[in-house]
Amino acid sequence: MLLFSLDPDLTFAQALASSLGVSLASHEDRRFEDGEHKLRPLADPRGSDAYVIYSLHGGPHDSPHDKLCHLLMFIATLREHGAARVTAVVPYLAYARKDRQTKPFDPVTLRYVAQLFEAVGTSQVIVLEAHNVAAFQNAFRCTTLHLEARLAFDAIVTELAGERALAVASPDPGGVKRAQLWRESLEKRLLRPVGFAMVDKRRSAGVVSSDNLVAGEVGGMTVLLLDDLIASGETMKRAALALRQAGAREVLAFAAHGLFIGPAADVLGDDSISRIVVTDSVPPFRLPPHAAARSKLRVVSAAPLFAQAISASHAAWSR
Repeated sequence: MLLFSLDPDLTFAQALASSLGVSLASHEDRRFEDGEHKLRPLADPRGSDAYVIYSLHGGPHDSPHDKLCHLLMFIATLREHGAARVTAVVPYLAYARKDRQTKPFDPVTLRYVAQLFEAVGTSQVIVLEAHNVAAFQNAFRCTTLHLEARLAFDAIVTELAGERALAVASPDPGGVKRAQLWRESLEKRLLRPVGFAMVDKRRSAGVVSSDNLVAGEVGGMTVLLLDDLIASGETMKRAALALRQAGAREVLAFAAHGLFIGPAADVLGDDSISRIVVTDSVPPFRLPPHAAARSKLRVVSAAPLFAQAISASHAAWSR
């Protein structure tokens, strides 16, 4: 197995390598003055089962499309020089939110990204918490592995919520299945009832509207509000306010990916949200150190989830 990381920040990659018991393979990243890149492996990939880590979030060094281009070119290079199989390990998959046409002449960006991965010979793609699992799985013709962030969150629920009455909530109708699956697994693990709720939300042309309607009983409960990502934080804040108005004792916001763009630091500082929990798929570099939202933040590692998936994949391929 060869494990490469294209991210200058090796925190996640080193945690993954440690979980797998391997060292990161070396590569050259030469940046030319006009912005072009040259990426090449410094380990011979011939006949290898190669894995390339790159989380495709924007910043702090490159844009999502820059990173996507780098990843695709490096995968193509590995195949060019004889790698038997190349897996893209993508904790955060850029362009996955646009997975269907909702207006005339809309793009289906997720499908186009899938076609790019396939064009350079990618054997499989491993991602954490895609925006729409069914759309993600249907977009790709190569093998895909979808990892669920709730498995990383399980271990800290008791620590954060104690023995108090719990409910899992989705901040919008689109995340209902994700929240239901977590509720069911928590009931089995905790051996006690866990409630469920959903908050109404509609989005059109980037404008979010809601009547603060809550379906489900949350009175007196600690609510685990689960979403795939936090961008500006407005969706989480709206949902948390609605849940508190419906009687929730407190709201803990969970999301696989913390992008924290624009006014997120101020929005998430609202008292309606007690804690914010995300994975390390995206470093929280946009949150100022002294922001109220930063003091609520807890980052849990998704590296063990990826390590389990890669170990199983490599073992199956090696047989």
